[in-house]
Amino acid sequence: MDRKEHWEKVYNTKSHKEVSWFTEHATVALELISQTKIGKENSIIDIGGGASTLVDDLMKQGFEDITVIDISSKALEIAKSRLGHEASKVIWIEADILESNFNNRNYDLWHDRAVFHFLTSDLERIQYKGKLAKHLANGGHAILSIFADDGPEKCSGLTIRRHGNSELEQFMGPEFELVFHSRTIHQTPSKTDQKFINMIFQRK
Repeated sequence: MDRKEHWEKVYNTKSHKEVSWFTEHATVALELISQTKIGKENSIIDIGGGASTLVDDLMKQGFEDITVIDISSKALEIAKSRLGHEASKVIWIEADILESNFNNRNYDLWHDRAVFHFLTSDLERIQYKGKLAKHLANGGHAILSIFADDGPEKCSGLTIRRHGNSELEQFMGPEFELVFHSRTIHQTPSKTDQKFINMIFQRK
């Protein structure tokens, strides 16, 4: 089963409120975004945003330039349906982030909650960083929230790659400055605790 087929199956066989990453409001993400002091007119892309409610809350806060990219058409369909006519104010991209051209534009803020840790091979990680480096504006911020080194070893039936702060900082390299980091615990709908690291990098 390829990556797209896997995620389409997940969203077509489960309620989006039953998946382990569901949260009623993306409180941690919103707090991290506020740390960057990004302006309401600046551009934000939510990597693997799918059915997440982050886009709803960003719109309520007055952000005007939001893009959501996800590999699953079903996940995006859920978000669009929830937003109703407001969905037309969002740019939606159905694509694998490793293959997308991101509408040939740059973004001021790159937000990734729980996508990067699914990229377990060195090649995928290099491709990811290449996309980030190409599409994050100079001075822009990248937020990565991923499973900590003492977090889960699998998610949605897939093996993931866990990270510590120093490992991720080294991976990002000298062109990205670490400006904030924290650890949080996400409780899944089944009441399981998942340990995350959250890191904000600024492109120099």
